[in-house]
Amino acid sequence: MNLITQNLITQVVSKNINQTVKSLWILRNVLFGKSMVLHTNSRRSMMDLHGRKHDYLRISLTERCNLRCQYCMPAEGVKLSAKSQLLSRAELTRLLRLFAALGVTKVRLTGGEPTVRSDLVDIVHEISSIQGIHTVAMTSNGVALTRRLPALQRAGLTALNISLDSLRSDRYELMSRRQGLQKVLACIDLALQLKYEPVKINTVLMKGFNDDEICDFVEFTRNKEVEVRFIEFMPFSGNKWDDSRMVSGDDALGVIREKYRALQPLLASACGTATLWRVEGYRGRVGFISSMSQPFCSSCNRLRLTADGNLKVCLFGGTEVSLRDAMRAGDTDARLAELVLASLRRKRPQHAGMQNLARAKNRPMILIGG
Repeated sequence: MNLITQNLITQVVSKNINQTVKSLWILRNVLFGKSMVLHTNSRRSMMDLHGRKHDYLRISLTERCNLRCQYCMPAEGVKLSAKSQLLSRAELTRLLRLFAALGVTKVRLTGGEPTVRSDLVDIVHEISSIQGIHTVAMTSNGVALTRRLPALQRAGLTALNISLDSLRSDRYELMSRRQGLQKVLACIDLALQLKYEPVKINTVLMKGFNDDEICDFVEFTRNKEVEVRFIEFMPFSGNKWDDSRMVSGDDALGVIREKYRALQPLLASACGTATLWRVEGYRGRVGFISSMSQPFCSSCNRLRLTADGNLKVCLFGGTEVSLRDAMRAGDTDARLAELVLASLRRKRPQHAGMQNLARAKNRPMILIGG
């Protein structure tokens, strides 16, 4: 009996009647050699051995980027994969349909920088047309997004994150090794006009660089429907991580509390990565993603697909499975599903801790996907 069959039988005996019917249908397809994606009502949850349901897939569309942010890309750059080694559009679409059949309902497009793809609008349209995918989100640096955002919204882009680490032009250029702050701010304003509410702002805090702007970012939420998310500096290959440069979520929150007495906690989603707060009377809110000091691994619902077709079940894990190679070797959808589920079964309960991660082998962030 193969792994996918065992997994399905477990669901049959443990889930409610509706899930049982769905699971039996998939089991029938597997046992009789039918493709899992032929019947979209057979979608089911992907549960790992620690009880975590995985319904969120983050896809890196490209390894290329128009910025060179210090925490993401080594100063010397990275060796990019040959085009033939990257997923084709057809391969990407096939995998998306497979993941949707397995239970993925939310997709986030990352990079590199997704806007460097000339076919980005078409990709968004294809994803939004897949039955079962309810949310198509994207993380972008915003530099080249403004002129394309209306078309992306029409194509089905439903949520947007913008990476922005400083509100000061000189610092922005120092961090990203490129100019572009005013373009990013214009993109945020347009996104708000298009009713992306909230626009999420991803801000990586680093001591001695932008930690004196924490309250400036809070002020950015006064009249804008934005969610500024303060992210702890994380270790990846080539980014010269050091815990002395990391600003913890608690330290950032303490800075804000000293100035803003009317700071109120907000209810976060069950699988959300951020703890949320709002200053009374402000339209926007702030959040803290404390993946190093306060890991949220116990509620993780994410899988990652790299631009070259590797599945990562953990952002910080070095183990990867090449779905690209499996497809090109002629594997069926059922076999691909087995590979996904087998990888999920090997997912650990939590990451190894920031000091161990700093010594572990992993890709640079730009080759994983933000």
